[in-house]
Amino acid sequence: MRLEAIENPTLARSLGLPVLALVATFMVGGFLAMLAGANPLLTFGLIVKGAVGSKFALLETLNRATPLIFTGLAVAVAFRAKLWNIGAEAQLYAGALVTILIGTKLALPGPLLIPLMGIGAMIAGGVVLLGPVLLKTRLGVDEVVTTLLFNFIMLLLISMLLEGPLKDPMGMGWPKSEAIPRNARLPRLVEGLRLHWGFGIAILSAVVVWVVQTRTTLGYEIRAVGLNAEAARFAGIPVGAVMVKTALLSGGLAALAGYSEVAGLKGNLTLDLSPGFGYTGIVVAMLALLNPLGVIVSAIFVAGIFVGADGMSRAAEVPTYIADILLACALLFMVLAILLTKFRVRKG
Repeated sequence: MRLEAIENPTLARSLGLPVLALVATFMVGGFLAMLAGANPLLTFGLIVKGAVGSKFALLETLNRATPLIFTGLAVAVAFRAKLWNIGAEAQLYAGALVTILIGTKLALPGPLLIPLMGIGAMIAGGVVLLGPVLLKTRLGVDEVVTTLLFNFIMLLLISMLLEGPLKDPMGMGWPKSEAIPRNARLPRLVEGLRLHWGFGIAILSAVVVWVVQTRTTLGYEIRAVGLNAEAARFAGIPVGAVMVKTALLSGGLAALAGYSEVAGLKGNLTLDLSPGFGYTGIVVAMLALLNPLGVIVSAIFVAGIFVGADGMSRAAEVPTYIADILLACALLFMVLAILLTKFRVRKG
């Protein structure tokens, strides 16, 4: 058995295989629901109802999708250049940390603090990813290892700060930072509900990234480096500089997830700010086939599964862990679909 490259995959193959991957994912989910003693159709119906069955449910799904759009974009940008950024979680927390530092330490009007916190967060996220990229380009160190380790380093740093200089002196119980002022928080999109302007920023970011990738020289250079770095270098493209720019863009996007969670939703920094948004961003990006606009749809889909699974578990008594299994299967099947889109299996 060997793999043979397909030079020009048909549209049916390019779209059909990812669709089959999603169908296979839900077949696995249905089987697991049956094992739990529930009706598969009823289970999926309850997930849909919990995700979009009411105005409140729909807005909660969009709220949950906001950080996933940012981390999905971060991964999509990096992976397009074959920069395997597994550290979006670290970049997210770096962005959240700088948001808190600027929001609580600078006595500025809210209209100035809100954009300043966002810019500071993006710089922090870009710097966090810049280290592993320089190690990769200068010394050949595998960025999968370094970016993954940065996740743990950043969490330990946050833990130390929350137990020390950043600890809220008025806080009780679980360590948390002082809250940023009310006038420095992102406004709500719908009054009385939790959806905030971070979602609007996420949509705008996806459009900007799409324009950069498809309409600019940098986007062309990123694609060229990702397809063949040696050929790109031979053609005169400064591969090292492109990787640095990619790192700054990718890390900055991931950091905006932390910024939006602090400035738009939580108001302060805690160790459980992210339930794995950085890692889930990998699934979001892969489901979107690294397309920035597809990341929006993919993030809403993934968020809907998580939000819907919470309501489903109460009504059908099926564990919420089914959502994690669905996403894991979706990632595995989608990777296989992408492989079979570009290659066919031959005997001999």
